[in-house]
Amino acid sequence: MSYYYVMKEKKGLLKNWKDYPANPLINPPFPGILLGDPSVVPPDESPDGAWHLFANTILAIHHYTSRDGINWRRIRRVFPGMRAYVYREGETYFLLCEEFQIPMFKSHIVIRTSKDLSIWSEKKIILKAETPWEKRLGHTCGNPCLIKNGDMYFLYYSAGLVFLRDLGFCEPLHIGLAKAPDIYGPYEKSAQPIISPSPAEPYRNLGAGAIKVIQIPQIEGFVGFNNGIYSDEEGGTRSAILALHSHDGIQWRKMYEEPVISPGGPAWKRALVYQLDVTRVENEMWLYYNARSGWRFGRECIGLATCSL
Repeated sequence: MSYYYVMKEKKGLLKNWKDYPANPLINPPFPGILLGDPSVVPPDESPDGAWHLFANTILAIHHYTSRDGINWRRIRRVFPGMRAYVYREGETYFLLCEEFQIPMFKSHIVIRTSKDLSIWSEKKIILKAETPWEKRLGHTCGNPCLIKNGDMYFLYYSAGLVFLRDLGFCEPLHIGLAKAPDIYGPYEKSAQPIISPSPAEPYRNLGAGAIKVIQIPQIEGFVGFNNGIYSDEEGGTRSAILALHSHDGIQWRKMYEEPVISPGGPAWKRALVYQLDVTRVENEMWLYYNARSGWRFGRECIGLATCSL
């Protein structure tokens, strides 16, 4: 039986998520078939009181805005890259993303800054694939998530790849952690991954996927949302979102045995549920995520799930 980190009186918190009825909210810009890895800035944290969302097509990040968090309008293609994550400190916004080197199958994490979410600074590389476990099937380092833990910046990232035959492409194998006293680094990496696939984990038996980490007053420590990559009972590749908890941001345990958001049901999320971002809206948590309609051939769109606190 797994150990639940959530206190007994808090058990059930962040467990019951409901999909927004009009999902998906954002479809890929024409003529594309993929839009994923959303990062959201809510109105109370934005420079203009509007919602902002950054998501990627194939190798390009796009900027969307909204007045209600439901109806979104694409502003423009921002710059090359994938898997953006926006972190705010004071009046400065930091956008981290994964950038690929072509034709070599290598990627690294870069950072840019902005005061208005529109004009961005030049990029700076802050993390590269260097260790053996980051170099499986390519030298990859991406899916950034940045938090402040005391006086240190914790940068969570995905590294290494696993090839999935029924999809015809790779997904992240491990999740690592790098720490620095300065947001620009230099970052010191943990020697080994903090989350890896395991045959004992039914929803993470192929790959670790990626993680987004938040703090909420109702739960001491840190909450993580992890889209593990797994093989289902029929042998098909799946991805679902697990809720995790950590006291220190390093050691993670499942809050619940089952995923909080699973694939299946509506056609737009029939195959896999992927990466996400989470924000608080009054007495609810809003979780934006992208999902895939099929395996080798599928369309990826962004939807919303909500959960009462």
